[in-house]
Amino acid sequence: MRIAIADDESDVVNYLKNLVEEMGHVATSFSDGAALSQSLVRETYDLVIMDWTMPKKDGLATLNWMQTSLQERPPVIMMTNRTAKKDISDALNAGADDYITKPEDPSVISARINALLRRSAGSGAFEAKAVYGAYTFDRIDQTVAVEDKIVTLTAKEFELADMFFRNRDRTLSRNYIMETIWRTTAALATRTLDMHISRVRAKLDLKPENGFRIFTVFGYGYRLESIEKR
Repeated sequence: MRIAIADDESDVVNYLKNLVEEMGHVATSFSDGAALSQSLVRETYDLVIMDWTMPKKDGLATLNWMQTSLQERPPVIMMTNRTAKKDISDALNAGADDYITKPEDPSVISARINALLRRSAGSGAFEAKAVYGAYTFDRIDQTVAVEDKIVTLTAKEFELADMFFRNRDRTLSRNYIMETIWRTTAALATRTLDMHISRVRAKLDLKPENGFRIFTVFGYGYRLESIEKR
C-alpha cells in the first residue's frame, strides 16, 4: 500500500515513515498541507496520515479541500496533539476517517492503519480465490482463469492484474503502480510498465465483451473499468 504522511515536524515524519515501511508499505512524506494537496491531484495513495497544525494549509483546510476537489479521496487519519472534543468532532465531520492523539504507542498506530486499510479495501480477510465475472484469481497458485481456462502469467503480470482487479474502477497513477509492483519509480520500471500492461491486456483478453477493460488516463496512469454487458 502507498501511504502519504504530512507533518511539519521532521522527527514525527521520520517516526511514521519508519513505522509504515516496517509494516511493508511505501511511505511518501510532506511538510505542509499545500504540498500534500498538490501531490493528491497527481498521485494515488491508499491512506493519508496528517497533522492538524501545518504551514500553508492546515489539516482541517486540507480535509475540506479533499472533500470538494478530489473525485477519488483516500481515507485519512488525523494525527495531532489537539485533544479537545470539539477538535475531534470537527475533524471527523470534515472527512477524517480516524483521529489519533499524539503521542501514541506504535502498536496502536499500526493497528489503526491496518483497520482503516481493511475497511477501505472492503474486506479484512485474505481471499485465496476471488471471482470477477469471467475471471477467477487463485492467489495461492498465482493463476488466473478466464471462463475456466487457465491463462499463463509471469509473477509480475499476475501481481499487476491482481492489483487492477482489487482496485477496479479506481484510477491508479503510474508512480503508484510502479512503487506497488516494482518498488521503484525508476525509468526502467516506467518502460517495463507499459510492456506489462500490454501483455496483461492481451493475455486476459480485457475488452468490453468480457466485462472489463484497462483504460489509459493520459498524463496520469490507468484504470480497470467494469463494463456492463448489454
